[in-house]
Amino acid sequence: MSRIRDLRVRPDLLYVASGWSALVTDVHGRITGAGPQGFFARNTRVLSAEHLTVDGREPVPFSTASVQAHAQLSYAELAEGEALPSRAAYLLTERFVGAGLRTRLTVLSYAERPLDLRLGLRLAADFADTGEAETGRRVQRGGVGAAWDPAARELRLTYLRDDLDRAVAVRVHAEGPVAYADGALALRLRVPARGRGRVEFLVEPVFDGERLAAPPATFAEPGGRAAAARSRLAREFTRMRSSNFDVEAAWRCAVDDLAVLPLGEPAGPAAPMAGLPIYQEVFGRDTMTASWQALLAGSTMLADSLRLNARRVGRHIDRWRDEEPGKPLHEARLGPVSVLGFDPFTAYYGDWSTAPDFLVFLGQYLAWTGDLATLRDLLPVARRVLEWIDRYGDPDGDGFLEYHCRSRAGLKNQGWKDSDTAIVDEHGRVVPNPIATSELQAYWYAALRHAAVVFTATGDPRTGAVLVARAHALRRRFHRAYWMPERGCHAMALGPDKRQVRSVSSNDGHLLATGIVPARIAPAVARRLLEPDMFSGWGVRTLSADHPAYNPFSYHRGSVWPVEAGTIGIGLARYGCWEQLHRLAEGMFAAAALFEGHRLPEALGGLPRDAEHPHPGVYPNSCSPQAWSASAVVAVVQALLALRPVAPLRTILVDPHLPEWLPDLTLEGVQVGRATVDLRVRRRRDGRASVRARGDRVAVVRRPTLQATAARRHRS
Repeated sequence: MSRIRDLRVRPDLLYVASGWSALVTDVHGRITGAGPQGFFARNTRVLSAEHLTVDGREPVPFSTASVQAHAQLSYAELAEGEALPSRAAYLLTERFVGAGLRTRLTVLSYAERPLDLRLGLRLAADFADTGEAETGRRVQRGGVGAAWDPAARELRLTYLRDDLDRAVAVRVHAEGPVAYADGALALRLRVPARGRGRVEFLVEPVFDGERLAAPPATFAEPGGRAAAARSRLAREFTRMRSSNFDVEAAWRCAVDDLAVLPLGEPAGPAAPMAGLPIYQEVFGRDTMTASWQALLAGSTMLADSLRLNARRVGRHIDRWRDEEPGKPLHEARLGPVSVLGFDPFTAYYGDWSTAPDFLVFLGQYLAWTGDLATLRDLLPVARRVLEWIDRYGDPDGDGFLEYHCRSRAGLKNQGWKDSDTAIVDEHGRVVPNPIATSELQAYWYAALRHAAVVFTATGDPRTGAVLVARAHALRRRFHRAYWMPERGCHAMALGPDKRQVRSVSSNDGHLLATGIVPARIAPAVARRLLEPDMFSGWGVRTLSADHPAYNPFSYHRGSVWPVEAGTIGIGLARYGCWEQLHRLAEGMFAAAALFEGHRLPEALGGLPRDAEHPHPGVYPNSCSPQAWSASAVVAVVQALLALRPVAPLRTILVDPHLPEWLPDLTLEGVQVGRATVDLRVRRRRDGRASVRARGDRVAVVRRPTLQATAARRHRS
């Protein structure tokens, strides 16, 4: 097979970000006015075009790259018609993203005489929502007024809508005079012989009277909550080394990406956004899922994600927002389409998975940290979430969670797969609501079990016992309703008629991860997930390639999501399905090696891994970086070790199984509770793995999971 390296998602764009702000340029660092390019603040494009000329000619860029997560540096040539180095002049364009944007232009001259240059800068702002910029379809629009203040050297572009207070101020720092005429700024820049000249433009959004300051001109971390969270995560995250270059590189890229994605929200600064460039917003389940999958790297993200979600739980019934008391937030945007009420996404609650996820991840946080103080703080919210599930999650009382959408602008599907056509029957028809998808029942089962531990650990064992009993009953009920023995897997869902939606999908991997699958059938479920119609060679397809509705480049009907590799990997390790886990892990790391920097995108194409398809492609509008694609790398490494922390007992349980292609790995700085341990795992010639631990105050115990032991008995 051909060797592929350095694939790029959105290959025509570069983007850097900080908190709620992002700069999207072409690959030369220019904002040309095409596509989704621009400077965005709070999901609003406040700079949609920027055209720079020097002596009437455009500079010719020849080298552009991101620096850290928040800055960009570009070099361009300012030729005078001669190619001699002694007469050459170059333009350095440095961009720094914070709440606002600072652009610093520096002309470096190697000429033997001074240069007197005329700079022209034409700017535009369209105040498009992030989604509008992405699709090119405007939902809201208005005129833009321009006002020039010569004393302050400031151009203000104002959105001319009475119902939206949006503007952007562009301030110029230069030595000589600055003029504004015919929609363009003009100034002269004098550069001494073999010297330099510099101009700065500060782009500062003004929203509802609040001016968002441009950051300082530094490639070091800027100030603010998001930057402080990034620095903290960079210090905290576990380091991993391996003789397998691709695995080590994928880990390094994953933790680097996770460290630069915090939104800096006051309630949880380290809670990550979903991804760039279009999901720079609060996503309840995405934020928590990424933080859970990344626990082997560190627990701060999950702590902040839980706190952030706890602050945004629903308080009343609002059909427009699909909000109900105790229901966790699905997503929150700040863009004009939402602020103006064209959609409900300033605070939208249309998701059924976030509620059980909150309870599951609360239990996982306890297992990793033993932090009872945080648990007690969040316990009232956990009770409200439980009450929402009991009161609203199962409206017909059949014992399963089934979602529905009440908002006329909401999401039809409100499980893990939330695109409108994600849930299809075996004939390819879209299933109408209400729908009880299989993974929601599995999440609910895990939520009951984890909540039981949380309540017991915080002094309420009676509630804990009740929840455990409910989990056991749900498990029995689920197996009877969803299992399809002739297909070796579970139904994707129950439709509104309570009949099985008999489509083969990746949902079974989520079931394995939660432990709802009986040990006697888990090996068969694992094998079914890795059959050719489901496993592309790069990962598990969201929908079988044999299904009538299969589309390898759809969002949820045949694409491959790296985040599922993390969840499915945890499930395969739970049941000791090592052969399938090794194939899944090899596919994920091989996919990461295809991409620039070993960065996994949001979703891969579902094409098979064969000689005709040297790489699978990506879902066309994929984000990259994507928080839960990065976290999947960490989760798969955890799965290969079958690592389970028990922080209250100062213990780590492991059962490592390394494949031949991964002969060793070393984890430095694994945090469990207040203890830190280094783990070195090596694959021996007989295939078994040796484990060496270094650290104090924590015991590392080699022990398989209970489900793996039970599944082994059934195999024999």
